[in-house]
Amino acid sequence: MEIIGSGKLRPAAVLTPRGAPAAEQKVPAMSDQPAPFPDDFRSRLAERGQDAYALVWVAESSESAGFEATEAPQVGKTGIARVGVDHARIALQDVTHGRAETLRRWLQLDDGVRHLAICTSDSGVLREHTPGELAAELLHDAAGDETRLTEQLAGWFHRRYAEAQQGLELGWSAAAAAWACHMRALAGYPPTSVLIASLERAGELDESTSDLVVTTGLMIAGLIDRLELPYRTRAELVEDWHTVESLAADVPVLAPVADWLLDQIALRDVHAQQLRAVLEPDLSDYLRDRRADNALAAGAAPALDDARTAHLAQARETVRAYTAAAHSGRESEARQLLDTFPIPVRDLSTSGPAAAWRENSATAAAAVKDLAAQRAAAAAEDSTAYFAEPERLHAATAYLAARDSQLHLMHDALGRLAFPAPTPRSLPEGLTPVAAAQTQRRVIEAFGTMERAAQLLEGQLHYQLQQPTPAHRRTTTSVESDLLNRALGALQHTPAAVSFDEEDIRARLSKAMARPPAVPAAAGPVAPTGHDQAHAHALTTDPAAPAVHRQPGA
Repeated sequence: MEIIGSGKLRPAAVLTPRGAPAAEQKVPAMSDQPAPFPDDFRSRLAERGQDAYALVWVAESSESAGFEATEAPQVGKTGIARVGVDHARIALQDVTHGRAETLRRWLQLDDGVRHLAICTSDSGVLREHTPGELAAELLHDAAGDETRLTEQLAGWFHRRYAEAQQGLELGWSAAAAAWACHMRALAGYPPTSVLIASLERAGELDESTSDLVVTTGLMIAGLIDRLELPYRTRAELVEDWHTVESLAADVPVLAPVADWLLDQIALRDVHAQQLRAVLEPDLSDYLRDRRADNALAAGAAPALDDARTAHLAQARETVRAYTAAAHSGRESEARQLLDTFPIPVRDLSTSGPAAAWRENSATAAAAVKDLAAQRAAAAAEDSTAYFAEPERLHAATAYLAARDSQLHLMHDALGRLAFPAPTPRSLPEGLTPVAAAQTQRRVIEAFGTMERAAQLLEGQLHYQLQQPTPAHRRTTTSVESDLLNRALGALQHTPAAVSFDEEDIRARLSKAMARPPAVPAAAGPVAPTGHDQAHAHALTTDPAAPAVHRQPGA
């Protein structure tokens, strides 16, 4: 289908080693280095006029919310126009005027690796645009130059092919995927005039290559459209993930899509959700702060502490690794991950230390309450998940059960630290160190290591002390901080477990080997037992017995 005018194209420009036209390599010196994103950027950009555009580099964000809170990625957009975006991720590259100049600069600067966003400011409100939107508007502009637009798009598309890391054979697939991500507003695949010009530059003008580009573009465009569907089966998600994962190395804009699809698959996998329940840190205080008092909309929610942010990222990475292995035919690798982090056994009753911690900690009490509410909602008879997503409902039920057990482990360990029980008087003296070691054993069972437990306590304490304190927990923050300090102090004074390194083991083995073997004392002949006498008599009298066992002369 011809979308862009197929008039006579200009002669192809001379290509540089990187595959881009030499004339397009020239950029103004003032824009060579990105500048920090100013706080008043919205107003300053609006003052430049209605046709002012900004080109900004956007770094990847570190997710701190749970799996369910992650929205489907907007492919081709970075999300910088959303409320509460971290400006530290943004670096200003250039300010341009007009759609034609802005699109030309984007096509020139895009390197296929970093994320280059186009944005405008209308009355101080930031809005993000895709290059495909600008190209579509230029196409319908009567004063636009279709031939020049075609040449620019062809140059960019050929560069995406030439710079594909996976080689020339699959380079056109990577280029077609990049087109579908960035230029979908113009067309799902390159128009005929753009495609012909690109293939001519590469010297591969043939029908099979054209069909490959069109097919790949339509496939990726359809996949992107399916991201917004409310209900998907796990098999459908796995199929889409395999498609995206094979292209993500050459089209980095698809990497968030691959990760999001893995998360969606994991939400429908029982074992993935049980693994997640064991590894995720408790974020109850953080999630409640974001929900309460419209703190998120106001941008006043405290930032999640570094320790839990790191542990959450580790948990998500591990769950994704399991999910990828389980759905790529690597069953042994997936089983190893499950065996490494076993699911805790659910206690039928709350232990004394766990009850004491929940009674004194508002965060722990809220975590248990929230978990009970989630379980009630999952089991509700009017839940649409019963009919729409039975796989996700089954996995969610498994997650909540495992999470309940994990929360009990954590609260039991923290209760033993903050409210240590005295040693029973009737306990034998030999069991006193065994009883004292139970606190350390429970801490390791709940958090993995003593060091990891200390990191989480220090992080949660830092989070509680951030200012300003959200209104809904002003009366509980002081008590919560004291509890965390008490548990942290007890943890720091808990003796470390005896560990043996390689040298210790070698020394102990050498000592044992050097010790002379024990020689048993000499003993006289042992009197035969009744069984021995009967056996000997049978051998001498039974004619069927082998001759070797008979006595001489028998």
